[in-house]
Amino acid sequence: MTSSEPAGRRTKGKAARIMRSAAEQLSELLGRPPESVSALKPIEDGWEADVEVVELERIPDTTSVLASYKVTLDDEGDLVEYRRTRRYTRGQIDRPS
Repeated sequence: MTSSEPAGRRTKGKAARIMRSAAEQLSELLGRPPESVSALKPIEDGWEADVEVVELERIPDTTSVLASYKVTLDDEGDLVEYRRTRRYTRGQIDRPS
């Protein structure tokens, strides 16, 4: 990316790179591939992401157990912290608060 690109373009590229970085690093630590990155937001000194991981595969697939992990990365995309915040079955739907 060059400095002549619009700021929004630079941010989008960085956000995509950070999302991939969060998923890859968590996968290395857990030994399981990520299902998805469901949230990403910049914070004061880096980024926070929510990464969904299948923890227990079952048949039918809707009964598989997934976990949501909160991942904190520094501004360069290096993992600083992670923690599991929720476990749920794939077929479970969040109820409105």
